[in-house]
Amino acid sequence: MASLKALKIRINSVKSTQKITKAMKMVAAAKLRRAQEAAQAGRPYAERLEAVVASLSRQLAGGATVSPLLSGTGKDQVHLLVVATSERGLAGAFNTNIVRAARRKAEELEAQGKTVRFYLAGKKGRVLRRFYPNAIAADHELGGHKTLGFQQAREVADDLLARYAAGEFDVAHLFYAKFVSALVQLPVGQQIIPVAVSDSKADVPSTSATSAGAVVEYEPDEEGILADLLPRNVAIQVFRAMLENAASEQGSRMNAMDNATRNAGDMINRLSIQYNRTRQAAITTELVEIISGAEAL
Repeated sequence: MASLKALKIRINSVKSTQKITKAMKMVAAAKLRRAQEAAQAGRPYAERLEAVVASLSRQLAGGATVSPLLSGTGKDQVHLLVVATSERGLAGAFNTNIVRAARRKAEELEAQGKTVRFYLAGKKGRVLRRFYPNAIAADHELGGHKTLGFQQAREVADDLLARYAAGEFDVAHLFYAKFVSALVQLPVGQQIIPVAVSDSKADVPSTSATSAGAVVEYEPDEEGILADLLPRNVAIQVFRAMLENAASEQGSRMNAMDNATRNAGDMINRLSIQYNRTRQAAITTELVEIISGAEAL
């Protein structure tokens, strides 16, 4: 049985941990609101731009001057999985779910005979090195920035576009966690290079600008507009992933720290009961010894 001193030290240690987890929960809750607003504000533009680019891809498919970002390289062999994770842990299953979704996609592609490589954007994605030590194409460091903005997303996008132009991969998929609520964060995987084209018209917003049969005119010219629009779409999708991840990370961390705080409280209660029982047993033993000694006299 543990001594009274050891139990008291352990209780104090758990109380200190509980204070830390409670403070981390409050900090995450304070950051969550701002991150949630940023993620929700960025969705309409990213979704609209993605729909416009997909619509252009359908209209210009087969053209002689179509950009490879629309038409692809003509091959489908090498797939690059861009795994966007956080730089810090203690966020529950947030990072694990993203990595698990990327691994499922990798296994699916490998079963089809495809070559899979990984592009890590975030320190916690480095766990993939244990499973795919020879398939890590790049490890983009984001820890040097206090807050991630569009400039950091642009750096990742420019690196991806340069690798695509160099022929390092044929298709790129982006994995991140979409923020639904403070309790729910869904791992999402989407194709960003080349633009994913769906045959279903249900994916296209039913607005006048994208209605069936609409005639799109480019001014001054198609090449100039698309040369700016297509790389921007890649950067916007990466930025959207960063915003969604920021909100999802804080929501997941808030829940994880809340659970840790409550678990610490339960442990303190159990240890306190054990401490009181041990103390009562020690007092009873001392009383018995005193009484026995008195009777012996």
